[in-house]
Amino acid sequence: MSGVQTLTVKADDAEQRLDRWLRRSFPHIGQGRIEKMCRKGEIRVDGGRVKASTRLEEGQSVRLPPLPDTADTRPRRERELKVSQDDIDMLRACVIYRDDHIIALNKPPGLAVQGGSGQSRHIDGLSEALIFDAEERPRLVHRLDKDTSGILLLARSRMVARDLADAFKERTTRKIYWAAVAGSPLPRMGTIRFGLVKQGGHGPNQAGEKMVCIHPDEVKSTQGAKFATTDYSMLEEVGKRASWVALVPVTGRTHQLRAHMAEIGHPIIGDGKYGTNKQVNEGDGWGAQLGGDISRKLHLHARSLMLDHPVTGARLELTAPLPEHMQRTWDMMNWAVKWAPVDPFLDQE
Repeated sequence: MSGVQTLTVKADDAEQRLDRWLRRSFPHIGQGRIEKMCRKGEIRVDGGRVKASTRLEEGQSVRLPPLPDTADTRPRRERELKVSQDDIDMLRACVIYRDDHIIALNKPPGLAVQGGSGQSRHIDGLSEALIFDAEERPRLVHRLDKDTSGILLLARSRMVARDLADAFKERTTRKIYWAAVAGSPLPRMGTIRFGLVKQGGHGPNQAGEKMVCIHPDEVKSTQGAKFATTDYSMLEEVGKRASWVALVPVTGRTHQLRAHMAEIGHPIIGDGKYGTNKQVNEGDGWGAQLGGDISRKLHLHARSLMLDHPVTGARLELTAPLPEHMQRTWDMMNWAVKWAPVDPFLDQE
């Protein structure tokens, strides 16, 4: 057993629940154990008794009783990483920007951002590989679908995570996605305003669950429905059969870009969930496959992210190269990435 410890609450940990703060530093101590120690008065904050749900303040002293001797009782930055060397190398190779406050990854397709049904390997679980010189692992501040590639931002402290989450919520950031879609949207630039509502799947894990588009006028009267808005701009096309489009999710709903593009008859290539796995879907627009040597993987990529730095205030413009399967498609279609405008919505207005 370790001896009695007294820890000081840092600024990054202020306003956090006591139990969550403890589990980050001592993950082997279960919730039940924490609550029992609080009830018995073994855990004290500034000398007083507390509950597991007590919110901590910067500078407070937290007294802990002797805890089991394990390697995990050391501060996180001193613990041995529980991530394989292959995963460390993979994740660090994805870093496209890093400073003392944020990390930006070019997330590969097929790697989940968080755990869920059937997801045991994900960025959140591997994020210890990205501690570098910080005291704790970085925090997620937004999400990408498992099969979507591109820019994913992580905060290196709790306060920065809060500020970035506010920036995404208040839409002071600007995200531009690139996609290959079936057919050629008309007009070449437009806005999609269909509302979205979740349609349940089947089985214990809700397999087949998806978002369904509804008319904007029906959103308020439809339980669970939300307004959704997507701007699109077509950059190139190939014989009316496929197009390269830029997409801006004005709102940030689940599967918004995929559902919206499929609803207007131009599903994203490789999106069998919303566009079917057919090459042609008679009567409802194109299917989501092009056939031939074109990859059947989803062709949706978070290309760029513009935001004000949460600490310095400087404007950041981050760009992520296309994943391999999309670059092959771009090469096959003769679409030149280097000539693409940074923000086609501004350049064409």
